[in-house]
Amino acid sequence: MAERKISSSLRALSKSVALIPLYSSYATADSPPIYTELGLRFSKYNETKLDTENVIFGSANRYDIEVTQANLITPLGRNWSFALDVQHDAMSGASPWFVGINAYGEPGVIMSGASIYDNRTEIGATTRYYFDNGNSGIKFSRSEEDDYDAKSVTIDSSFNTSDNLRTFSIALSRSDDEIRPTQGKVPTAFQFGQKTTESLWVAASQVVSKTIITKLGFSYTRWHGQLSDPYKLMDMRPTNRHSNTMSFSYRQYFNTPNASLRLDYRYYSDSWDIRSQTLTAEWYQNFKRAAVVPYLRYYSQGEAKFFNTVADRDQTYFSDDYRLSSFGAVTTGIRAEYDFKKWKFELQAERYKTDPSWSISEGEDSPALVEFWRFSLGMRYRF
Repeated sequence: MAERKISSSLRALSKSVALIPLYSSYATADSPPIYTELGLRFSKYNETKLDTENVIFGSANRYDIEVTQANLITPLGRNWSFALDVQHDAMSGASPWFVGINAYGEPGVIMSGASIYDNRTEIGATTRYYFDNGNSGIKFSRSEEDDYDAKSVTIDSSFNTSDNLRTFSIALSRSDDEIRPTQGKVPTAFQFGQKTTESLWVAASQVVSKTIITKLGFSYTRWHGQLSDPYKLMDMRPTNRHSNTMSFSYRQYFNTPNASLRLDYRYYSDSWDIRSQTLTAEWYQNFKRAAVVPYLRYYSQGEAKFFNTVADRDQTYFSDDYRLSSFGAVTTGIRAEYDFKKWKFELQAERYKTDPSWSISEGEDSPALVEFWRFSLGMRYRF
């Protein structure tokens, strides 16, 4: 087994981030946890009201979601760990039903009305084995809500080279979902549906120097089954979809300010002709017992090939869902962390804004684009 020598710069760098979003955050560790750790997080998600000029009928209010997350990770013997994750979402509000034309000949939104109430609970269990030059894990997850059930399994593995300067990772996942739309004030497009999602992810990370780490990843995802939205009046989508994603991450630690720079780029394309790009910049500023992390994210998306501002029902497939439109988005946020003995506290605030003109792709836009605020408070205890 190669000797693992990590510079103080790399320790500070690794503290600031996980290189790119992984299927399991514990897969980044080279050895099992020494301590048992409990975590708890509360989040509040609030969508901004639609501009009344864009609403033809219904409430301009949108979704409010309260999220509670709890997790446990603990060592099992010398080479194993176990993690349990539980999440509960309580959501209420209104969502766009379809887009029509108002009295002035302009597109406007017909809302579902403030009649949507839903709760979702997800439980995931992960076990992981650590060997000399990497680790492997398997995760089982079950999600239930009033109108949606999902069962998923993920297996992943990471391997380090003998000099510990390069890591190769792979993950496979599958989810089987059942959809049973709740019959409310507006009719649903169908009463029962099934969907299967399968994904493959591969990545390679490289220690470039004592202060720089890079990572390159690729993923492929395939969906099959009922992919239409039952709560949209004008929504008929293909029963198959596949996507490809390329991501690149750059991390650099700076000694003098005791801080790390994080840059992420992601390119996405799929068989519905959606193309998107995401660029994220984050500055992780360390202090004696605390850290402050401001970040900025830009997102640009092109429209799906069957999207129209007002759905064209003469087509085989059609949709006016704003999530399939052409738009750009900017996220600004800040996160603060504080360590106190065996406790770690985290506070985060985030603002998400959208505009069709911010997209670098040409295409039709939607009057139903969403904007939101998100706040969260988290704490962890180690023993």
